[in-house]
Amino acid sequence: MSVPEFMSPEHIEAMRGLLHGEPAVLAVCRDLDRRYGISYVLTDGPGGEEIHWQMTFDPVTGVHVELGDSDRADVVYRGDWTAVMRAAAARRRGEAPPDPLVVDGDPAVLDRIGPAFASAHRVAAIETSLPDIGPLPELSAIAGSGDIRETAARSFTERAFRAVHEPAFGRPHRLSEPDASPDGARVALTGAVFDELVGLPRSGAFQLAADGLRALDPGDGSRRSPRFSPDGRHVALLTDEAEPGVFQAVILSGADLGQRTLAPGVVGTVEYLAWSPDGSAVLLGVAGRGADLAGGQGSGTTQEQRAHQPDWAPSVEAAVPANVWRSVHVFDLASGELRRWSPAGLNVWEAAWLGSDAIVAVTSPSPDEGAWYTAALTLIRRDGTATRLHAPRDQLGWPAGSPDGDAVAVVEAIASDRWVVAGDLLVGPPGALEPVDTLGVDVTATHWIDERRLGYAGVRGLETVLAVHDRITGTTNELWSAADTGCGMPYPQAGWTAAGDAVIVEEGYRVPQRLVTVPGDGEPPRVLHRTDHPGTDHLLGLAGTAQPVSWRSSDGLRIEGLLCLPPGDGPFPLVVNIHGGPVWAYRNQWSMFSTVVPVLVSRGYAVLNPNPRGSSGRGRAFARRVLGDPGGLDGQDILSGVDALVGRGIADPARVGLMGGSYGGYLSSWLVTQDQRWAAAVPVAPVTDWYSQHFTSNIPFFDQLLLGGSPAPDGAYAARSPLTHVAAATTPCLLVAGALDRCTPPTQAQEFHRGLREHGTESTLVVYPREGHGVRAFPACIDYTARLLGWFERHMPAKAENRRTA
Repeated sequence: MSVPEFMSPEHIEAMRGLLHGEPAVLAVCRDLDRRYGISYVLTDGPGGEEIHWQMTFDPVTGVHVELGDSDRADVVYRGDWTAVMRAAAARRRGEAPPDPLVVDGDPAVLDRIGPAFASAHRVAAIETSLPDIGPLPELSAIAGSGDIRETAARSFTERAFRAVHEPAFGRPHRLSEPDASPDGARVALTGAVFDELVGLPRSGAFQLAADGLRALDPGDGSRRSPRFSPDGRHVALLTDEAEPGVFQAVILSGADLGQRTLAPGVVGTVEYLAWSPDGSAVLLGVAGRGADLAGGQGSGTTQEQRAHQPDWAPSVEAAVPANVWRSVHVFDLASGELRRWSPAGLNVWEAAWLGSDAIVAVTSPSPDEGAWYTAALTLIRRDGTATRLHAPRDQLGWPAGSPDGDAVAVVEAIASDRWVVAGDLLVGPPGALEPVDTLGVDVTATHWIDERRLGYAGVRGLETVLAVHDRITGTTNELWSAADTGCGMPYPQAGWTAAGDAVIVEEGYRVPQRLVTVPGDGEPPRVLHRTDHPGTDHLLGLAGTAQPVSWRSSDGLRIEGLLCLPPGDGPFPLVVNIHGGPVWAYRNQWSMFSTVVPVLVSRGYAVLNPNPRGSSGRGRAFARRVLGDPGGLDGQDILSGVDALVGRGIADPARVGLMGGSYGGYLSSWLVTQDQRWAAAVPVAPVTDWYSQHFTSNIPFFDQLLLGGSPAPDGAYAARSPLTHVAAATTPCLLVAGALDRCTPPTQAQEFHRGLREHGTESTLVVYPREGHGVRAFPACIDYTARLLGWFERHMPAKAENRRTA
């Protein structure tokens, strides 16, 4: 007689025969007060299916075993099929593996049916074989450093990414940088385009047409940042057609914008451009080929000149090289001349026209990324002379000059990263700037509509806001605000018409991107174009819902966030997704701007996206609360949020995890050393040792700003470093880093990983060789998402009924 396979139909039938009418079992079951049921639900079976079987304990008929769903179960055992089979094999070898099953239901039931269960087990125990499953890939590969391409988590993740992206191959996929002609008749924007899931997407410039979005200047390479001239007859944009990653300016003209003029090439790459108010020239912001990229851009450097050197040649760091400076050039359309306006020795981080004969810029005397934190506002004239207009207390961004040259606007804020600036709006004559009433908005983008009206976008709590400030009357008019949708990434942005209408790319967690015009006269917004396609439909099927939440922190301060939930009833396993910065903020955006979030939700996890103190959107004073106290009260904000969700029955206190990138990676690493409640953590691009961070990062001023002092191996630099407290950590950690990261070098993750291992705590370190600050390119982002998903599913699995398997 052949030996049946464990829990096969043959095994079930054999057990049923042994249990049927068995006197010993019936005698024990008579003591039960009612009929009880137990179900076993195993996910990711041999064919990817869920496997179900059940046991019932009846005081009259005894114990019954069946395959399939139970119509009534008092207790449900849940787990991964492969993990259960592997544990069964280990027990047969005399080992004591961890229990791979999670129990849902009333534990008192197990006490009541215990004698009947034991009797049934004795009677029905027969010899069975276990399926040949080989090594468990989710545990061996994801816990280790191996290839995970054959794992269930990787398979599910890749299917999800392909289902989302492939329907949009070859067409604009993620829209940004909207701009409108002055009369509002035409709209242009940048769109990310995937042709395959390899590397980063190319970008294209597009114009809105009757049949959708039509490519501007189609050809090889990428196009981005289309900008209409003041008369609406021309479009300037950037192209890297000559060399990938090295952008130069092109001017498009003619009724169909089909005539092109390539501006003279700059030595470096053009990062941004702007038309002069009279339309005679285009300002070009130029970065040397070796200049640092901001953390929000992925860190690393701009595309360096290819060097013909042998592979053994060393990299050399000595004096400041010439190719790391940023400057401003002006292309004159009439003469075809390209001329540098900014003087040598002045690094120009960001610039805008002030009238048509001067430029207002954020500048510093040094080109290193850390110098941006102390940059000043500077007036640069045509002859190259420079005059300082404003020395800020904090950081500056988004300078803008009025068309007549009489007024300047700039945002001053506490900022963590260049290009990620949200704060107070200063407006006034050059050299006499004053803060204006923004209606409680942290401003993130500015644009002079005419000589007196300044359009701006920004954040206010969880809201995205558009408004217009009149510098003559001093009044501000709010055009639009929303908390269930937003626009722009990393912060709100808009294009403006001469009439004061705004053009935005609106989106929400359950609203795919759409091009919208917001009239300046108070009329309702109007949708111009939608990006819906089968891929967005698939993501909506994964994403669950998002809702605003708030709670009180340990000191009574109200904290806000967005909670993403799967279908079904809680409590759910909870992943706290801590944002970077620390000065940034979650808003209601498509997929929370990370496919990781809907993938986690689809597998049964609730995801809390908190905005702790230090976040933007609630004024400079709220952002300043994190300075001098990283990991202190902002850490309590996170802990209090978890407590609130546990108290509301949303989160299971035994299954709470952490993830986050950059400063979110720091807090994820810090909190596992301060509290042992966490079941798993995935810190990405973290800081774990502030002292070594200062001497290896390209933004050493930032840690001084955050910690409030000079670097020292003791004091705050040690006290607020996760590595100092690593011995207290017991949480399994998956540490992720990019080898090219200059903001938080990969050695930060490596130090913490080795500290955890040295003290006996489970840790895996994953370093992607071609990634910088965060994981952005394909297929690395699929691999990262699969590893993250596998880590949480291993250490804090969700209920089967809340999990999608396809």
